[in-house]
Amino acid sequence: MHNPKFSIITVCFNAEKTIERTLHSVASQSYRNAEYIVIDGASKDNTLKILQEYQEHITHLVSEPDNGLYYAMNKAIRLASGDYLCFLNAGDCLYSDTTLADIAESIPDNIELPDIIYGETAIVDINGNYQGMRRLHTPEQLTWKSFKNGMVVCHQAFFANRRLVEEYNTQYRFSADVDWCIRIMKKSKILFNTHLTLINYLNQGLTTENSWKSLKERFRIMTRHYGITSTVVHHIGFIFRTIFH
Repeated sequence: MHNPKFSIITVCFNAEKTIERTLHSVASQSYRNAEYIVIDGASKDNTLKILQEYQEHITHLVSEPDNGLYYAMNKAIRLASGDYLCFLNAGDCLYSDTTLADIAESIPDNIELPDIIYGETAIVDINGNYQGMRRLHTPEQLTWKSFKNGMVVCHQAFFANRRLVEEYNTQYRFSADVDWCIRIMKKSKILFNTHLTLINYLNQGLTTENSWKSLKERFRIMTRHYGITSTVVHHIGFIFRTIFH
């Protein structure tokens, strides 16, 4: 069986209500070839106190002011030493205690370690209760062109091989993860579908203001990678759904 090392990364700020569920999901993994990196933006609530209670399970803990989410993620990338990177926000969890072991076991022995490993995402509420599966369906075979139809693989369920990882483009404030995934997929040859549910994703939702900003930013990213005509065609339905919502 392949025995890849996983770098699990959590970036948080004032997350005392949700962070412990994430910490527990990482700490309880049966698969031990992993490191856990937590970047806290100098939280003002009890987040740091909770993090310190899990210190024995955290490889790198940094708590200091930063310039935002993607700056903090880049900080974590520089610390990561694993074969694969996985980003879990506060409130997100690995699907089960055996998720990392299940991923390793799912990779056939007769292939080299994939460039990208991906799977399904379950949606949970603030209390961790299951709400259903993610609306966008994970493609059987992922390519960089798959994101023309939206982010069909959740960022958290997208495990990127560290040798292909680049830093996030911090000119984007809301959707740099979309650009990051596309850039990595463009360089990838083996994109492996585990056919497993990998993540419980906390559906907190964005404010209307940030939703529109994110939509406009995502449109810029899609245009950059796929061209204006393709982007407009693939987003007409989404734009109308957003307007009427």
